[in-house]
This record gives sequence, structure tokens and C-alpha cells, in this order.
Amino acid sequence: MSTLKNHVQLIGNVGQDPQITNLESGKKVARFSLATNEFYKNDKGEKVQNTEWHTIVAWGKTAEIIEKYAGKGKEIGISGKLKSRSYDDKDGVKRYVTEVEASEILLLGVKNGDSQ
Repeated sequence: MSTLKNHVQLIGNVGQDPQITNLESGKKVARFSLATNEFYKNDKGEKVQNTEWHTIVAWGKTAEIIEKYAGKGKEIGISGKLKSRSYDDKDGVKRYVTEVEASEILLLGVKNGDSQ
């Protein structure tokens, strides 16, 4: 049961081309947004779509796979955990961030305009 603690799985579409950073250590980090869609019927019986945006961060080999294959619009699945952190912005205001740190990625759909 310990594997259920802080475990996130999402399937969605990459919101923009991932931002890749090469660290001095030689390690890569990928950062991007992922849109997940939920559909339901409202009180009038109309189909409604709700989109949630998630910030995804990946390190090392996972970041390399994302850099190579996960461009804007690509449908992917990710598995990972939630990470929260805080920082002080340029005006000295404390900001809080919650991200999904991806440990695995599954390439699903075809990127828009890509025939592969």
C-alpha cells in the first residue's frame, strides 16, 4: 500500500512545447503544462467539458523522452507524485507552487499534423 501514497496518474494533452533546461551536472529537466478534460452533463442535460491545467516537471531520462517526443498537442500519460514548494518573487511576495513530478511517461496519441 505504500505505493499508493502521493501517486498521481494523468492522461492529457501537452499545452505547449516543453521547456528543457540542461543543468551544469549534465542532467536535464523538462517543464510543461498538461491539459486534462472531464465531461459531464449539467442540470439541463447538456454535455459540458471542464479542462484542468497541470504543471509537469520531469528529470533525467524522462525529461529526454519528453524533449524528443512530447511536443505541443501530443496526448500522453504520466505517472508521478505531487511536489509543493514556495519561493519569494521579485517583489518579495511569497509564492506557492504545486507541480506533478513525472517519473514515467506513456506516449499515446498522434501529435497534430504528425503521421507517425
